[in-house]
Amino acid sequence: MAANDDPSAMARRRMVEEQIRWRGITDARLLAVLAEVPRHLFVPEAERPAAYGDYPLPIGAGQTISQPYIVALMTSLLDLKPGAKVLEIGTGSGYQAAVLSRLAREVYSIEIVPELGERARKTLGELGYDNVQVRIGDGYRGWPEAAPFDAVLLTAAPTDVPQPLLDQLKTGGKMVLPIGRWWQELVVLTKTPKGIVREEVAPVRFVPMTGEAEGGPPAPPPGTETPGT
Repeated sequence: MAANDDPSAMARRRMVEEQIRWRGITDARLLAVLAEVPRHLFVPEAERPAAYGDYPLPIGAGQTISQPYIVALMTSLLDLKPGAKVLEIGTGSGYQAAVLSRLAREVYSIEIVPELGERARKTLGELGYDNVQVRIGDGYRGWPEAAPFDAVLLTAAPTDVPQPLLDQLKTGGKMVLPIGRWWQELVVLTKTPKGIVREEVAPVRFVPMTGEAEGGPPAPPPGTETPGT
C-alpha cells in the first residue's frame, strides 16, 4: 500500500487539518510531527479505531490519552527548540513523549503507574523513539540528575506547582501544566531572571497528580530508566 493510501496516515492528516490547524495551531514543525507519530499504536487495541478522534481515550489503570488538540496545544506552549531537553511528568501511553521527542533533543519522562510506564517504554522502544528515557516512579521531585531542563510538561494536575520541578527548570524555560482539583486551568509558567511569569490559557480537565503531590509520603528512590526505550 502506498504511503498516501495508508488509512492511519490519512486519519492523521485529517486530525491535523480538522482538529488542530483549524483551532489556530500553525507551527509547521509541530503539525508535521503530529502527522507522523502513529497515535493508534499508543492506545489499547480495542481503542485504535477511535485513536484519531477529537476526544481523550482510556488507556487502562483509570488513565487517559489526551485528545489530539490538547497534546498539540500543550506542546506548542512549550516553544521547544531543536536542542531542547524536556522533562515530562506523566508518561501515560507514551504518545506525548513521542511527539516531544521529534521536537527536542532529549526527553525524560516519569510515570507513577508501573503497568503504563512499562507499556509506554516498550512501545517507544519498538517504534524507535530512542531519545526518550522512561522512569517508573513518583514525578513530584523530577529527575534531578538530568536537570536543568529547557521545558517541563505535566499531564496530570497538581493543586499547586511542585517546587522541585520549578527548581529544575532553566532560566528562560517554560513549564506547562494543569493546576487544580475540580476546577482546573492550563497554565504556562516562564522562569525569568526576575521570577516566574504565569499565564492562564484555558480551562481543562486532567486526572489528578497522585503520590507526594496529593499529600502522600515523599517518593522512594527513583525507579529504573532505560536509555533509548
